[in-house]
Amino acid sequence: MNRTKKATLISVSILLTLSTLTGCGAKSVSSDSTTTSQATTNPTVTGAAGSKPVIGAPQGAAPTTLQTHDIIVGTGKEALATSTLTVHYTLMAWSTGQVVESSWDGGSPATFPLSGVIAGWQQGIPGMKEGGRRLLVIPADLGYGAAGGGPIGPNETLIFVVDLVSVA
Repeated sequence: MNRTKKATLISVSILLTLSTLTGCGAKSVSSDSTTTSQATTNPTVTGAAGSKPVIGAPQGAAPTTLQTHDIIVGTGKEALATSTLTVHYTLMAWSTGQVVESSWDGGSPATFPLSGVIAGWQQGIPGMKEGGRRLLVIPADLGYGAAGGGPIGPNETLIFVVDLVSVA
């Protein structure tokens, strides 16, 4: 094989590898192909597994579809739509970039059936595994809607960082 063909094969191999890697890790539950005039930057999430995450404030227009991203991929039992979960979570409001509440502050995780929470969790948590940490960006129509609820204002986009402790 001559040098030109060999170089071309190596370049194609590198491009295929890079395109495969850039598609790993993130899962976007979205069929909306529209774009906004203002770029959206989802919040950054840092912090070690087993400790309260630090969430950087988002920038730009809030997404209009559910966004999910695994920060830490778990290795335990997988969450199903019918599961009861024990989780630690932190909730931030997109509009203010402020943390609204966090189970980490109370020291105890929350336990509930997945079927009993907002649609954004019901759609965004299945498939997550114990030991994982997932970012959920939930538009208002999959959260608390036009009415809001408790400390959540009307039409608020929600940012959750969820650590899945156990699945029952």
